[in-house]
Amino acid sequence: MKKLFLFLLMAFAAIVPMEVRAQIIDPVKWSIAIQDLNENEFDIVATATIDPEYHIYSTKMPDLGPLPTVFDIKTSEFFEVVGEARDLTDVPMYYDDIFEVEYKQFAGTAQFAQTFRKLKDGSFPITGEINYQACKNGQCVSLVEDVNLTYGEPAVIEAAEPETTAGTKSNIWGMILEAILWGFAAILTPCVFPMIPMTVSFFMHGEGETKAQGRFKAFMYFLFIVLLYTLPIAIIILVTWLVGGNSVTADIFNWLATHWLPNIIFFLVFMIFAASFFGAFEITLGSNMVNKSDSKQSTKNLGGIFFMALTLVLVSFACTGPIVGTVLIKSTSGEFWAPIVTMFAFAVAFALPFALFAFFPNLLQRLPKSGGWLTSVKVVLGFIEVALGFKFLSVADQTYHWHLLDREVYLGIWIVCFALLGLYLMGKIRFKGEKELKELGVFRLVLIIIDLVFVVYMIPGMWGAPLKALSGYLPPKQTLDFDLNRIIEENSEKVIDYVDAKFANMSVAPQGEAVAVGEYDEEPKYADLFHLPHNLKGYFDYDQALVAAKALNRPIFVDFTGHGCVNCREMEANVWSDPRVKDMLRHDFVLCALYVDDKTSLPENEWYTSSYDGKEKKTIGRKYADFQISKFGTNAQPYYCLMDHNGNLLMKPRAYDLDKDAFVNFLKDGIKNFKEGTYYQHVID
Repeated sequence: MKKLFLFLLMAFAAIVPMEVRAQIIDPVKWSIAIQDLNENEFDIVATATIDPEYHIYSTKMPDLGPLPTVFDIKTSEFFEVVGEARDLTDVPMYYDDIFEVEYKQFAGTAQFAQTFRKLKDGSFPITGEINYQACKNGQCVSLVEDVNLTYGEPAVIEAAEPETTAGTKSNIWGMILEAILWGFAAILTPCVFPMIPMTVSFFMHGEGETKAQGRFKAFMYFLFIVLLYTLPIAIIILVTWLVGGNSVTADIFNWLATHWLPNIIFFLVFMIFAASFFGAFEITLGSNMVNKSDSKQSTKNLGGIFFMALTLVLVSFACTGPIVGTVLIKSTSGEFWAPIVTMFAFAVAFALPFALFAFFPNLLQRLPKSGGWLTSVKVVLGFIEVALGFKFLSVADQTYHWHLLDREVYLGIWIVCFALLGLYLMGKIRFKGEKELKELGVFRLVLIIIDLVFVVYMIPGMWGAPLKALSGYLPPKQTLDFDLNRIIEENSEKVIDYVDAKFANMSVAPQGEAVAVGEYDEEPKYADLFHLPHNLKGYFDYDQALVAAKALNRPIFVDFTGHGCVNCREMEANVWSDPRVKDMLRHDFVLCALYVDDKTSLPENEWYTSSYDGKEKKTIGRKYADFQISKFGTNAQPYYCLMDHNGNLLMKPRAYDLDKDAFVNFLKDGIKNFKEGTYYQHVID
């Protein structure tokens, strides 16, 4: 049992997270309906079902106190608002000792209404939002419920999915597909492939068994393999969540994703596995453990089938362990279901051939024989493990500002690694025990072409090419020492700023010392630690950005980001690079990038105890991670908020989404709302 526990720990070590996604806090479910009052007027009635630990607030609240529940419905030529929103649920007044005011708060269920007057007959759409605050034990989150109804049709809508899940949902199918492909790749490893005919024969030659019985046992074998791969990660995540709840789960995954110690351990683990794939040594879990499992598979009841599956998992661990880690690099995070679903997809793909060959044994005759090609597969996987292993070291390097793996160094390692892979596939490099390659097959030639094209694609990145296809895996372009594009852009911006200043009769601030032309030119705090992409200028401290925005009379673009955030780099490379986006970010906003995973210590006089989780915050990352989750109810990165210089949200915050046009509209609408004084919800402290 001790060795089995060790195996589970090793498996977990291989499936660490590379980024932190949304940790959704959504304690209220809504149903919203239209109710006619008379011939000309109607109510929008919203019913809230509130989790037992939480409460929400009245539509009428004192100025000093929690945020009220607010109906924000967009009127049109078809209808107009009548009066103010009101509470339909009646509860006694509650006295707040902290604010020293009285107000109403609701637990369990609550119902609210807003009256409207029809201006035209017929059907018409009703859209908008309900903004509210949910609190428990002094911890509060500001939330939004979408309203999307049609007057003239019976309509009741249930609560929509929280907005911050959009990025996760859009990516989950890509993660599942990647997991399936890696599952099939694992079958071709030398640890697994030779076991297919051996294990299938175990089921197909039972004395006195019918075909149906044999196939049932084959299915159970398939099921046990899937469970043995899926349950360990599911149990670990579930136990963590039950013990500590959402915030503790997110903290643990954040620590695993960004702290130097686990990342260096994972880097070393990948290098060890790669060395094993290259033939330096064999990794096993110990003969005693495998033999004990193997000895219990002699019977062909369900117990024997289970131990047959366990034996396969243990024997194949040397090949599948690092592959499992690769499968979950993007999916394992603070979110509960994504790692479980992707692990399940991998396990199904991995176990499926065993079931298929057991159901259709004649297919075994078409399988290629084990041989040197399996060794080649293992070596190819070794090169891939080396490349992916450096991602762990890169995350630690960025988080702690070591500057050991800046972009050109990282790219140099990948270029050399995949160039050596190409030479190996051509037969120019051989490992111990391999025979000389005398001729190239068509399939190997195709692999060589793909590999060398990839190498050629990466080379311009050494001088600043964006390499958008790899943006999630590479260090940010700002770490590049010689960026030809940046040099050209900087000089172009100097000319543009000079011309703009002449026309606007404004002074040009020295390059790199100010956010933008104008009177406010204070040096950005932490500018020696952080940089914005595409030569954009901005701030890295929220309070300083507020002051700058007020001085320049601009809205703020707040970017909750992280060094280890793959999706952040993809957004910057694929969306921020759009000329329309860059132009608005440069000239219409004050940019504020807040790194939630940075480990730089704050001055001791800036330490504080969070009202959200009661823990002391001592680093830049902890400070802004706490700010994000306590004010917005999410720890998703990237997470973009448009605010005015008083902290009012101008638009519904936006998460990971590579739709450039939608992002442009998001920025345009934010600018429009800023000029008109239209707010998305109340001031955020």
